[in-house]
Amino acid sequence: MDNEIQLISDGDGLVVIGNETDVECFLVSEGLSSKDLRPKRLKSVFGSGAAVTQAGSDIAANSALWVKLTKESAQRVKKFGLMESKTPGISHAMVGKPGSIKNWLQIEKGAGSFLTNPARLASAAGLMAQLSMQQTMDEITDYLARIDEKVDDVLRAQKDAVLARMIGVDLVIEEAMTIREQVGRVSEVTWSKVQATPATIADTQAYALRQLDALAEKVEHKSKIGDLATTAKEVESKAQEWLAVLARCFQLQDAVAVLELDRVLDADPDELDRHRLGLRAARQNRLDLIARSTERLVARMNAAAGTANAKVLLHPTKSPAVVQSTNHVTTRVHDLHGRLGIESRRQSSEARRWVDAAAEARDKALETGAKGVDAARNLGNESLDRASSVKGKISSGIAERARRRRGEEQRAEEG
Repeated sequence: MDNEIQLISDGDGLVVIGNETDVECFLVSEGLSSKDLRPKRLKSVFGSGAAVTQAGSDIAANSALWVKLTKESAQRVKKFGLMESKTPGISHAMVGKPGSIKNWLQIEKGAGSFLTNPARLASAAGLMAQLSMQQTMDEITDYLARIDEKVDDVLRAQKDAVLARMIGVDLVIEEAMTIREQVGRVSEVTWSKVQATPATIADTQAYALRQLDALAEKVEHKSKIGDLATTAKEVESKAQEWLAVLARCFQLQDAVAVLELDRVLDADPDELDRHRLGLRAARQNRLDLIARSTERLVARMNAAAGTANAKVLLHPTKSPAVVQSTNHVTTRVHDLHGRLGIESRRQSSEARRWVDAAAEARDKALETGAKGVDAARNLGNESLDRASSVKGKISSGIAERARRRRGEEQRAEEG
């Protein structure tokens, strides 16, 4: 059958290999060519180095596009019945187009150059892992540019020696990535320059996580609304800095992993698949650490917003400030989670809606409070009027009784 294409997935991404026209038609017909998915050509990224040689001639000869899988796009691809391969975590399928662009069907037989060669499939899995990490690195670059946060300035402003060393690590890794791009491989010399950098990055990440934990505790220990408003504003500013440092650490860790996979492929290709799985597990552990720390901060800020919202009538200026700071911190945490691919827990995923609801409740409380004040004022005026009226009646009664007594006394004297 003509128009055969190969699909290979590792759960995070999908590689579509085949004739360039067929690949483009497949992506368009399945709705996988949107801007958010950002397909990348494997051959343009990896050039003609050792990685492409190991992965097979199909990448060099045909079009090979990588698509970042989301929940929605993964469901679209699921209908093609990708089957698990002997390579852990890797599934594949062959599909063809029987005369209609809308009818791509799974086929049993085909060239299957990847499918029939475990070594090439393992190499392709390594390439996909690298592409997934490079996608995250690009996302973080966009994130840091969007928030206009200069991480290097934050690092330089710190006196801690661990943070200072991060600047040097950054330069070393950037140099290694440049050499890799130019040469197409990671030599022993290049690897020797970066193999000690993960320790420094891990120390910096741990430091940033401790700073976020300290901010969460600082919020937790404030009970007075005035102190809470001041602390919430400080946390809003500081949290942004440490979130940016965490993002940069994760970006550099992914860069080292990309270099590491290339080095293993070059030095010991038989270990590539096991090494890929080890890096995947370690990466997930880092994501879990970041998720726990940032969600703890969001939970503390939500609690502070709840306290402020409950006292909005007593503190109509400072209480909304606490809620506003909470909203900003929550939004920034969610932004970072999205860039890193963290599946936020229910508490965090609903945090923004909660804060919006709290703000709405605050506004209603303020409106109700204003009406209550007016009602109290009106009631007070009515009470004063009634008191004046009663006072007038009492005075009139006393005067009348006094007149009657005087009249009775006069009649008694005359009689």
